[in-house]
Amino acid sequence: MGDWRDGLSPDFDAFWAERRICLLTTLRRNGTPHTVPVGATLDLATGIVRVITRRGSRKVANIRAAGPAGARVAVGQVDGGRWCTVEGLAVVREDRESVAEAERRYAMRYREPQPNPERVAIEITVRRLLGNVR
Repeated sequence: MGDWRDGLSPDFDAFWAERRICLLTTLRRNGTPHTVPVGATLDLATGIVRVITRRGSRKVANIRAAGPAGARVAVGQVDGGRWCTVEGLAVVREDRESVAEAERRYAMRYREPQPNPERVAIEITVRRLLGNVR
């Protein structure tokens, strides 16, 4: 099986750069999905999707409950008939450098985030792509 980046169209990067709300799905301890709207950024070079959020959120609790190896998650976006979902392993980062990088990327795609001392970054290592934007 090849790298998830194999065969990506020029439209793919633009699709993930346009301002668009995404949906992040994590799993609760009982296995049911928890899906919430988020701002997400995709770094093609590293294969990491980043989401900024607050430390006490349900999505952070769900990811942490999976253990240090990370939680299986999906983050997707849609634009009319165009859509893409990224599946991968998520971890929570609290160090200042990781949070600052996630904030920087969020500001490029959406807007400058308000200061939040409770902010953490969710980093999702991409494993698989689904959708018709590839």
